[in-house]
Amino acid sequence: MGERDAAARAVDRWFARLPAIALLAVLPIAAVTPSFPVEIGLIAFALGTLTTGMAHGAVDHLVPFRAASTSLLRSIAVVSVVYAVLGAAVVLGFFLAPVAAFVGFIALTWLHWGQGDVAALAVAGVEHLRTPTERALSGFVRGGLPMGVPLVAQPAEYRLVAEWVVGLFVVDAAAASSAVDPLFTDSVRLGVGGVMIAATLLSAGVGYVRVRGGASRRGWLRDIGEVGVLWAWFSLAAPVFAVGVYFGAWHALRHVGRLILVDERAATAMARGEPRVALGRFARDAAPLTLGGYVVVGLVAVAVPAGVADGGSLLAVALVAIAAMTLPHVVVVAWLDVEQGIWSERPFGGWIG
Repeated sequence: MGERDAAARAVDRWFARLPAIALLAVLPIAAVTPSFPVEIGLIAFALGTLTTGMAHGAVDHLVPFRAASTSLLRSIAVVSVVYAVLGAAVVLGFFLAPVAAFVGFIALTWLHWGQGDVAALAVAGVEHLRTPTERALSGFVRGGLPMGVPLVAQPAEYRLVAEWVVGLFVVDAAAASSAVDPLFTDSVRLGVGGVMIAATLLSAGVGYVRVRGGASRRGWLRDIGEVGVLWAWFSLAAPVFAVGVYFGAWHALRHVGRLILVDERAATAMARGEPRVALGRFARDAAPLTLGGYVVVGLVAVAVPAGVADGGSLLAVALVAIAAMTLPHVVVVAWLDVEQGIWSERPFGGWIG
């Protein structure tokens, strides 16, 4: 096994498999969180966001430099422009049409979190996702679990978050509440639930056909095992708590591991069994723009018409700021996907980056 594969295996272990096992272990806690005050969820969300959540996109300016040998100056300049233009457009969208912007943010996060998990499965070297269509189906399921399942299982708190976000821009509370009514009808919830169940079964079934055709059963079992854990997590846990833990301990960690693999020195450290060295390099690179992310949150807090009066409005401000950073982040990650062949016709079967 070469150094490249050794690094990928180490990254998969530390940043994907172990966090998934930890999430499984704390499922009993998830089951009781709906009875907790929503403030507990706010604390979990804040911890996930302030740590790995904010940091995982804070080295985007180095991604073209490391993944495609683009000059450092060009890498920083291009990514900075992408962030400035797209981030400003997202914030403007919330001012002009907050409900549509909220729905767009949910859809974008659905896409991105599915995108991230497909890349993690590529790092793991699963063999049953042979085509771009099969990977897209897997991504749809995995992104939909944190975004769609809580809408079905815990709609009251989901609606509360939507009202908090829209309420930043629609100061009248009654108007903000009525504005989100169409998102929480029984037909919408049943539709989302039905689509998620059907897509999950289809993805698992297509994977099983691949296993019968010779693909690794171990990779398929790992895939459906993770999907099962996520179904349970987002069905049982209160939405804010569930998403906060998932963001910091699942999605963000997996992306950090992927970025370590495009940093030659960090990847070498992982291959040698030195994850602390690799994480230290990442933390150093991410620190300046992680702080910049906190500044973005502060700027949004100052700009919103309703101001910040309590924990709910602070969460809403954080979500708007995250939305502003998510769109350009998705663009950078999509470029990295293309560069590494995540959506190509090549089978995974080993880290293809």
